[in-house]
Amino acid sequence: MPNCAAHLVSYSIHVPSAQVQIQMPSQPGQTLPQPIRSCNWAIAQLPGLSEKHLDLLSKANIQTTLDLWRRTQTPAQRHNLAAQLQLHPKHVNKWAALSDLARIPAVGCTYCGLLLHAGIISVPQLAEVALPNLHRHLMRLQVATMQRQDLCPPLGEVSLWVQQARQLNQTKR
Repeated sequence: MPNCAAHLVSYSIHVPSAQVQIQMPSQPGQTLPQPIRSCNWAIAQLPGLSEKHLDLLSKANIQTTLDLWRRTQTPAQRHNLAAQLQLHPKHVNKWAALSDLARIPAVGCTYCGLLLHAGIISVPQLAEVALPNLHRHLMRLQVATMQRQDLCPPLGEVSLWVQQARQLNQTKR
C-alpha cells in the first residue's frame, strides 16, 4: 500500500486467503489521499461456486477472483473460458460479474452476490447508480427474500460501495 500523509492509523486484518490493510484517518473528517486498489480473494470465497466448478477453475489455473476477472474482460474471453471449462456461458458470465464486484474492498465476496441479485453486474455500473434507488432496491430485495429489513446494509455502507466503485472505475486497476 502506498505511503500516506501523516496522521493516519494503520490496521492489518488477517482473513483466510487474503490480507487486507486498512488505513484510517486518525482525526474525524480526514480523508485518505491515495486511491484504492482492487481486492483479490481466493476463488473459493466467491459465492455460489460448487466443488465441481472450483475444481474446473483450478485446472484452468484460476485461483483468485482477480485471475478470473482478468480472464473474463471481454465477451470473447468469457465464451472461450466457458468452452474450455465445458460449461454454459451463463455460469462464466455470472462468475465474471461476481469477480468484478468483489474487487471493491467494501463489497468483497460478502456483498457481490447481493449486488448481482439487485441487477448490478459491474464496477462501472455501480459507479453510475443512484444511491437512494440502489439502497431502496436492496432493502426490497432483502425483505422479499429474507423477510428481514435489518439484514440490508445501511445507507452509509452502500454509499461506500458506490464511492469505491467510482475510484476503481477511474483508476482501472
